[in-house]
Amino acid sequence: MQPVRASAAASAPLPAPPPSPEPSDDAELHQLRDALDHTAHAGLAHLTAGLSPAAIIDAFMDWGVHLAISPGKQVELATKAARKWSRLTQFASRCAINGGTAEPCIQPLPQDHRFAEKEWSHWPYNLIQQSFLLQQQWWDNATTDVDGVTRQHQAVVEFAMRQVLDMVSPSNFIATNPVVQRRILQTGGQNLLQGLRNFVDDWERIIRSKPPAGTESFRPGRRVAVTPGEVIYRNALIELIQYSPTTDKVRPEPLLIVPAWIMKYYILDLSPENSLVRYLTDQGFTVFIISWKNPTAEDRDLGLDAYRKLGVMAALDAVNAVLPHRKVHAVGYCLGGTLLSIAAAAMARDGDRRLETLSLLAAQADFREAGELTLFINESQLHFLEDLMRSQGYLDTRQMSGAFQLLRSNDLIWSRLIRHYLLGERTPLNDMMSWNADATRMPYRMHADYLRQLFLNNDLAEGRFLVDERPIAIRDIRVPIFAVGTERDHVAPWRSAFKIHLLSDTDVTFLLTTGGHNAGIVADPSRTGGRFQVLTRSAAGHYLDPDTWTKIAPRFEGSWWPEWVRWLASRSGEPTAPPPMGAPAQGYPALCEAPGTYVLQG
Repeated sequence: MQPVRASAAASAPLPAPPPSPEPSDDAELHQLRDALDHTAHAGLAHLTAGLSPAAIIDAFMDWGVHLAISPGKQVELATKAARKWSRLTQFASRCAINGGTAEPCIQPLPQDHRFAEKEWSHWPYNLIQQSFLLQQQWWDNATTDVDGVTRQHQAVVEFAMRQVLDMVSPSNFIATNPVVQRRILQTGGQNLLQGLRNFVDDWERIIRSKPPAGTESFRPGRRVAVTPGEVIYRNALIELIQYSPTTDKVRPEPLLIVPAWIMKYYILDLSPENSLVRYLTDQGFTVFIISWKNPTAEDRDLGLDAYRKLGVMAALDAVNAVLPHRKVHAVGYCLGGTLLSIAAAAMARDGDRRLETLSLLAAQADFREAGELTLFINESQLHFLEDLMRSQGYLDTRQMSGAFQLLRSNDLIWSRLIRHYLLGERTPLNDMMSWNADATRMPYRMHADYLRQLFLNNDLAEGRFLVDERPIAIRDIRVPIFAVGTERDHVAPWRSAFKIHLLSDTDVTFLLTTGGHNAGIVADPSRTGGRFQVLTRSAAGHYLDPDTWTKIAPRFEGSWWPEWVRWLASRSGEPTAPPPMGAPAQGYPALCEAPGTYVLQG
């Protein structure tokens, strides 16, 4: 009977399958979903300055759950809290005995100058600031070294709590800031009135998208970016400036400088006395520099490869037209150095031998340890930021500058608010401060490419970055490399820049100088107080880790510029007559005087 049943079952008609949705219905539903999600994320991103709430919540959940299941850490924190309370109580007792003053029980960090004025050492403000510093130290203990928390989540929580503590610092409030109170008594409250005027002025400038007060005095072509030269090439993304020679003879190999596109190029051509461009021309070099266009929403689809082709490669073609058959000293600063590394690696892969040397100034090729900026780089954050940029077509200058200011909120946010609005002062701008306020936008596609391929995936360092649909590798670069790191760099930490030793198979001269990302690079020889270390590793040499390197690398006083010029000169030919300005016959006529037109775009 079983075969009969099987046969019957086999012969029974199968039920008709449910009708499948039309492909067009799925596509429309997918488009609707994307549109709704994009609109919601973009709107929320405008309120959160581009920070993803999901990324922040995820970090705090990771930290909070692991802290909740770590009784040992809880006991440690409770013990530390009791000890700090005891220290504060003893400090208060000593103050009571000694008439309101006593030796501090905790010192601020070396970079913390909020409580440096003598008024903070008097009662009751000394107790207030000591209490705050002890709390700050306790929270640092609470947000670090919790077993099981991922490294990035720990860094995010630590960073977020530091921002909260900086915001509620007693130095930020009139009732707890004795310096502000003294100023009120001295001026009869006029400082607060002037602070209100400063606030209104700043607010109006923000609403009208005007630069900060004082920047008008540093317009490019007037007091900054005044080194004589000509724009000899212009395309949809760059102007190329060739600078006039200042010596009777010049080195035969020209310099092509690729600056970062996140800011205007003239950080390297500030005032005449601290212009790197002027210094190089005075040392007998023919200098070319790229001036990037300030993108608009129309440039949203310009990707990272467009910056390589229309930027580095187009500029190199122009330099070769002016100086045919001459190899080039290529120089890249910050993001420009990363882009130049990509271009140089692709050239090396393809047999393009036009480079003589490669100089990377505060630039990175490996982004695994790229400093506190990596706090903002994960899948959630990038997706959120991409939705914001997609709606605008670019990343706005204020959104970028806000992220950088958070990295040094004490110096760049709260101290400024106290000085401008509570003390009623205006800090006079200098050339670098004015340049720092003159940011550029970044196209949606380029910035998404950069953050995802380099920061998030680290494709360049790990051999996955594609140029013309084929991978490139830094190790293919065979020309000598001169790399500069700065000790207090929050953007391209010097230990990250130092990784060029691990990525390359050529001679590498690494130089570590004092200062930060910008001030360390703009190190004119007339300025005192600078110092640097420098050491060369040959292509056949062994690797030194950063700590060992700092112990054995020779130390020197002064600016690093002359050391770099000696390195360039040793790899250059004998001086010869200066080249012509531009090459009109090859399609590179002088279009206008430096600094050109792109640098003036707001």
